[in-house]
Amino acid sequence: MSLRLARVVSAALLTVAASASVFAAAGPLIWRGDVTVARGVVGDVAKAWEKAGNGKIEVQSFNTASGLDALEKGQADLAGTARPATGAAEAGLTFTPVAWDGVVLITHASNPVTNITMQQLHDIYYGKITNWKDVGGKDEGINVYAAASPGDGVEWSLRKLVFGRGNQPVAAPRLYVNQAKLEEGIGLDTRGFGATTLSGAAGNKKLKMISVDGVAPSTSTVASGAYPLYTQLYLVTNPASPKAADAKALVDFVTDGAGKSLLRSHSLLPYADGAALVSGDAGRRARILASVGAKASASEPLTTAAPAAAAAPAAAVAAAPSRPLTKAEKLAAARAAAKEKAASAPPSQFAGVTGSVFTTAHAGFAGITADAITVSDQAKIGGKFAKVTSDAVTVAGKPTAKPAVDTHEKPSDKVNLGSTAPSQAEIAKAEAERNEAIAKAAASKKKSTEPGVAAKVRGQSRDSDTAKSNAKSIAKTTKPAQTYTVKPGDTLYSIAKKHNADIAKVRQWNGLKGDSVKLGQTLKVSGPR
Repeated sequence: MSLRLARVVSAALLTVAASASVFAAAGPLIWRGDVTVARGVVGDVAKAWEKAGNGKIEVQSFNTASGLDALEKGQADLAGTARPATGAAEAGLTFTPVAWDGVVLITHASNPVTNITMQQLHDIYYGKITNWKDVGGKDEGINVYAAASPGDGVEWSLRKLVFGRGNQPVAAPRLYVNQAKLEEGIGLDTRGFGATTLSGAAGNKKLKMISVDGVAPSTSTVASGAYPLYTQLYLVTNPASPKAADAKALVDFVTDGAGKSLLRSHSLLPYADGAALVSGDAGRRARILASVGAKASASEPLTTAAPAAAAAPAAAVAAAPSRPLTKAEKLAAARAAAKEKAASAPPSQFAGVTGSVFTTAHAGFAGITADAITVSDQAKIGGKFAKVTSDAVTVAGKPTAKPAVDTHEKPSDKVNLGSTAPSQAEIAKAEAERNEAIAKAAASKKKSTEPGVAAKVRGQSRDSDTAKSNAKSIAKTTKPAQTYTVKPGDTLYSIAKKHNADIAKVRQWNGLKGDSVKLGQTLKVSGPR
């Protein structure tokens, strides 16, 4: 072989080796994200991409949070989600909508329920409806399944539509990492209820998709906007990624003619075909929230509260004068705020109801206050209250502590202001008097033998012993807090309702930050009585 030919061959071999080295270093595109996007978009697209000679795509299906986190840290080249960007950490990523997917409500295939209203959906998730019979089904509990939000994009999108914010807590004791696991659980539970996507549930014979307000979910009803629950599916890229150009090329591949065909095969509507959905999105969201009495707000913790009432404190602060308010000004401001809140709140079903308390006791009621809860405050508590009670007690003309009340006792139209058990203050006073009497008796025993003095001491001792006996009797009647073990189908609201307890106090007694409870969890359902 000549020297010239040898040099040519060597150069060719080096070129091939260098190309192979670059390809090996580049490797496949790594996609990680929402299982919904993986099943409906990326799975078949990855095969078509590779068949077209564009290289391999490694699909890592899990959930939205894991995909966006990996993309931001450079551990993935693309991500997928069923929700838009929600925070500053995601602001540097590019979210490209590629398809529309229906958010569908599912139950077990054998469940007879076929339709619910938007209000019923809201109330099931909120824990106000807990039995299938209340939505036309059997007399059995509803087992609510949900994925963790905002870690899961589908769950975030549904809560954003129905409650006005994607991180709204819901009455679901079962939380899953993604829709695939949720679907498996409901497919085994005849009482199960949850949300997934049309692309995920279509064709699954173990599941039944439930209509909403009489409209069944389908590609055509989503495309027309007749079915109100739908969301966008996104492919997400990082402009700072070394493979940003290849990732952008894959996004373009999904949105062209071949990619659209693959999307339609999974019951998805290509994003470009849903121009009417884009223009009507704001109106759709407003109609849904209005139908359930909620309001879209990122700052309000409760979306079902009266909107004007929530805004009143901020307005009052903004208008506050720089100097301290006088008592008269504070009273006027409080009255104005109460009037504004009353005007914005929904009318109470107790409007026009009056009541009176009559007593012959020789006492004043100065300083005694009582609170009543009506349906206007249901957003704070979690439901309507059919029974409103208020108690006032006096002892010898002085206000004293409210006695323990049996909440299971039938309501009475009589108020007894007669004899009551002594208060803690009275017990302490009696104990002090007893000790003082004993000390005086011991000091004066040697100085006086008058029978009246001894008799007086003995009488004081007997009185104090009686007070001490009464104190022991009260201590014996104090009962420890009641507890309850969470059973299948229970929600925090249903547990509180079952034990006639204030749901806010149940959270406080158990140190709960939200409404989620776990199967087998032991909860306090009353304070010491």
